[in-house]
Amino acid sequence: MKPAPAIELIGISKRFGSVQANKDVALKVAAGSIHGIVGENGAGKSTLMSILYGFYEADSGEIRVSGAPRKIRSPGEAIAAGIGMVHQHFMLVETLSVVENVVLGAEGGAWLKGGLAKARAELARLSQEYGLVIDPDAIIGDLSVGLQQRVEILKALYRGADILILDEPTAVLTPPEADQLFCLLRALKRQGKTVILITHKLREIMDVTDRVSVMRRGEMVAHVATAETSPAALAEAMVGRRVLLRVEKAPRQPGPAVLEIAGLSYVDGRNCETLKDASLTLHAGEIVGIAGVAGNGQSELLEVLAGLIQPSRGVIRLNGQILNATERNPARLRKLGLMHIPEDRQKAGLVTAFSAAENAILGYHDEPAFGPGPFLSPAAIEAHARAAFTAYDVRPPDPALKTAKFSGGNQQKIVLAREIERAPKVLLVGQPTRGVDIGAIEFIHRRLIGLRDAGVAILLVSVELEEVMALSDRILAMCGGQITGERAAETADERDLGLLMAGVSEAA
Repeated sequence: MKPAPAIELIGISKRFGSVQANKDVALKVAAGSIHGIVGENGAGKSTLMSILYGFYEADSGEIRVSGAPRKIRSPGEAIAAGIGMVHQHFMLVETLSVVENVVLGAEGGAWLKGGLAKARAELARLSQEYGLVIDPDAIIGDLSVGLQQRVEILKALYRGADILILDEPTAVLTPPEADQLFCLLRALKRQGKTVILITHKLREIMDVTDRVSVMRRGEMVAHVATAETSPAALAEAMVGRRVLLRVEKAPRQPGPAVLEIAGLSYVDGRNCETLKDASLTLHAGEIVGIAGVAGNGQSELLEVLAGLIQPSRGVIRLNGQILNATERNPARLRKLGLMHIPEDRQKAGLVTAFSAAENAILGYHDEPAFGPGPFLSPAAIEAHARAAFTAYDVRPPDPALKTAKFSGGNQQKIVLAREIERAPKVLLVGQPTRGVDIGAIEFIHRRLIGLRDAGVAILLVSVELEEVMALSDRILAMCGGQITGERAAETADERDLGLLMAGVSEAA
């Protein structure tokens, strides 16, 4: 007799006001499999998984776990049903240790010491069984993003999860960390666990899943065996049209130098020199990409150039003029035509407690278009946001909605619309397509190429080497805070760039 599906959703519907987030959704996930769910931003994937995990309650429909109907009205009930979830933005207390985070909410009674002792023993067992080696006494804030994700997975396994939901798990990971995660998912599958993987990255779907389901505008539109489909077919099912999976661009027509840096260095609060004597020239009408494993100075380079942190030494020239310390602040740089799309949209690009309309004008709220003098015009702000959301296909197109309620990809579109539509002369771009769906990636890439063709100078940082190679005219590699080499994009290859990213200099 064929075993019952680990998860079966029947006729799940959910509405938020006028927005139909899920409509009569049906899904079967085989036990002991890795099942992918893909779809555009706002397609309803996260809402569906939030219903399965008990954050939301469906308006109608039924959930079955291992063939038995289950009412799941809270995460506690989901955990009791053997379901765990790792969110895109981690639910960890950064000032606590690994073991303290693991036991939060499952302390084991009034005597915390006994609960911690039990947790240590169980963590040791789980670490050995799944290869999740991590120091139980390490402070979360001191760990890399990849290790923090391990803690989230350990939390779920500690609570007895047999079914694990991962929402955009590689959106904040470096490629090596993503590879480690996939090895872990395969190990979980071998142990009989069931994994539901939500991701925008079709390569990951093809590499690690057994089956994949496609959502579009709140509905399921396809269920296929991964071996019987292709990235192009999945992309078309997601968007409802053919999607260009490669970047097409004409040869660059570089203009004058608009941004020049020489000997730029930065020493952080721990007295570590994370940016070392960086020098580069950025011309109008070109995209210069930075290739490197996360944590090798790219973030500090962007933050120094955007005025978020001050360099310890070095010179920055914008349009031929040396910038002094008073000019190196975000507000002044914006007025000089330098705009910034930060790497972390939630920490540096948005105030998620504000409405989407308010976020759409952050940093530009003093423009006359938004009201006379110190008084802002809500009608003007809303009209501006509606136009921007239509142009960038932000879903739902509701300026009054709190920004925290939008998916990560739609939050990214809000930031992109705000910065790109300000006619920048220089655009600093950090991780432009992190957590963004395939249709939106195509749209963002076209926008960036269009800006470049219009004479904008773009400095691009992305952990996606394929993206850097596709968009850039020139590529600089970084390692250990230093620029280790430069390549023309048309002659660059992954092996050569990988060596430069590993610190193997051109001279070597």
